[in-house]
Formats: sequence, C-alpha cells, structure tokens
Amino acid sequence: MRQLAFNFSGSPLPTLENFVVGRNGELVRHLKGLATGTVQERFIYLWGRPGSGRSHLLKAAVGDFHRRGASAAYVACAPGVEIGEGLERMDCVALDGVEQLDADAQVGAFRLYNVLREHHGALLAGGDAPPVQLTLREDLVTRLGWGLVYQVHGLTDEEKARALTEYAAGRGFRLPPEVCEYLLTRLKREMPYLLAALDALDHYSLETRRPVTVPLMRELLGARRERDPEGGAAGRSSASKDEG
Repeated sequence: MRQLAFNFSGSPLPTLENFVVGRNGELVRHLKGLATGTVQERFIYLWGRPGSGRSHLLKAAVGDFHRRGASAAYVACAPGVEIGEGLERMDCVALDGVEQLDADAQVGAFRLYNVLREHHGALLAGGDAPPVQLTLREDLVTRLGWGLVYQVHGLTDEEKARALTEYAAGRGFRLPPEVCEYLLTRLKREMPYLLAALDALDHYSLETRRPVTVPLMRELLGARRERDPEGGAAGRSSASKDEG
C-alpha cells in the first residue's frame, strides 16, 4: 500500500464554500457578505459545541478577506495570548475560544472591539456559550453581545451522511450506505476528517482496482493502524465522542 492512502489529515483549507451549511444558512450568507462589504453588521459572535464548525467558519471568513486583498487575522485564544496593537490595524480579526482569555487579554479584546468599530473594521468572536453565559469581564461580554449572535449548529448524522454521499458523487464514485455508516461510527466525527478519510478510501480503491466496500475501508484502517498505531487509536477512541 502506498503512503498516499494513509493520509487522513490532508483536508483542504477551510473556506465558506467547502463548509457543509446544514442549518447555518443565514450565518454563512452573512459571513460571505463581510469581505465584499455587502452587509452592514460587521461584529458577529458565534457559539457552538466542539465540532460544530465554529473554528472552520472563523478561519474561512479570515481567508475570504485575505483573498480579496484585505488584512485579517485569526487568533486561537488561550491563557497568555496577547491581543495587541497589531490587530487593531486589521480589516478583520477573528478571536476563537474567547472563554479562554485571561484578564490581560480581556482588556486587549475590549480595546480591540472599540478600535475596530471606530475604524469600520470587522470583529468575529467565537465561544462555547452565548455571551451572557461567559465568565468574562462584564463590559467585554456586553460588547460581544452588541452585534449579531449566532449559534453554530452541528450536523446531524443524517446531514453528515448526505454530505458524504454527495461528496463521493462529486469525486465520481458511489458511496454505499453501509460504508457511510461505517465511517460515521468508527472514525472521528469531524467533517474535515471524514472527508479526508473518504479521499483516502477513493485513492485506495483506485490503486487496488477494487470497489468501495466496508472490507476495503476496514483494510485501509487496519493498514493505517499498523503504520501509525497512535493515529489509529485516536481515530477509534474518538468514534463514540462528540465532534472535536
């Protein structure tokens, strides 16, 4: 088996076009209008459980600004992260995981909000709960709730199955329902990982000149575990968890 068939992490960069929309149509339409200047509200707060697609959307929106020649930055919030003056000069800033901001970073985020609003910039923020439930300083919570607030809805298993089936059809092969069910019950549940696994399965099917079946998928996973025991174990242990 060639190394190509083992790559489950080579999913494309997140964009608004490759995001599986599900119940998030209004949110995605608004994000698409940000970089083009066709929407008025430029301050948006997204919240959702792990694996809902929140980080994908924030990174995709920043990428949209970059492709249009504007300045933008994505910041993964964590204790010790700096929200400095350099961000204040951006056309768009995305702060992901704001619930993790420490006291100093909360002061920086509050100032960033005010400066971007004054200079007609855009601020996107993401967290694991609605603004009113965040344990942050009150003035920052108030600012985060002033703009649009959207819950990012994760895909149901039915929506994931439909997305995987359509993705396979776009690649030119039929995904049998039993293979789709196997993917959803045995692998990590994040869509980028599932799509990358489907790419690997398609490549392996072409390499071996065998149809896409559960035994072929099982063989691919078994060979991958032999090559990367830790990666294989991670894939199995995450199957019963919520999306990460």
